[in-house]
Amino acid sequence: MKALRDTWLVYSRAMKLNLKQPVWLVVMLIQPLYFLIFFAPLLNGLDGAPGFESGAMETFVPGLIIMMALFGSTFVGFGLIAELRAGVIERMRVTPVSRAALLIGRTLATVTTTLIQALLLVVLAAPIGGLTIYWPGVFLMFGIIILTSFMLGALSYGVAIVLKSEDTLAPVLNTFVQPIMLLSGIMLPMALAPQWLQNVADFNPFYYAVEAARSLFEGDMGANAIWQAAAYIGALAIVLVWWATRKFARAVA
Repeated sequence: MKALRDTWLVYSRAMKLNLKQPVWLVVMLIQPLYFLIFFAPLLNGLDGAPGFESGAMETFVPGLIIMMALFGSTFVGFGLIAELRAGVIERMRVTPVSRAALLIGRTLATVTTTLIQALLLVVLAAPIGGLTIYWPGVFLMFGIIILTSFMLGALSYGVAIVLKSEDTLAPVLNTFVQPIMLLSGIMLPMALAPQWLQNVADFNPFYYAVEAARSLFEGDMGANAIWQAAAYIGALAIVLVWWATRKFARAVA
């Protein structure tokens, strides 16, 4: 019970900080809207093409949501570095708060903001792009978003508390995020890529997250990509949360 209470306290504090600075939430939503308004119309002629069988918007928007979760969760570590510099983490050393709660509470706040942004994007995509929404599939897709955001948030916080420098954190994260995004089929389905590129993408867990999101948007609840995404992303989440929790425990020991 103490761990749950501590997690709630850390989560509440993180959410209050987010609400005090809502600019971050707006900025992370604006970038996908740019893609939705200025890029998505270029795909209208591809309806029925390989990878676009369910429709251009129904294919593009799920990938856009995964991209928002990818970027929005991966860079939350910058806020932690600011707290390290301000001495917030140092002061937490003398408190009896659970060390795991320091990470999990922050990560849950990241998941919450990502879900809010994803829901807003889906709602806005309907009038802007004419998206057909299959709500049962969308709500199940949010499960993939939760796993993805939780995993990447924990990774970002763990790396941030190890590096302790924004100048180092930015290039390190970008080095990994860019190829992951390009090999996940976020912008265009990997069905359009050469065979060798599709083979490489098979080793990218986010490729399955994107494919699962698209299948759920279509209402295809039996697609293999759904359980594959849940298995791969879930396994990575467990490993990275365990690793990041250990780093937090050592930092505030």
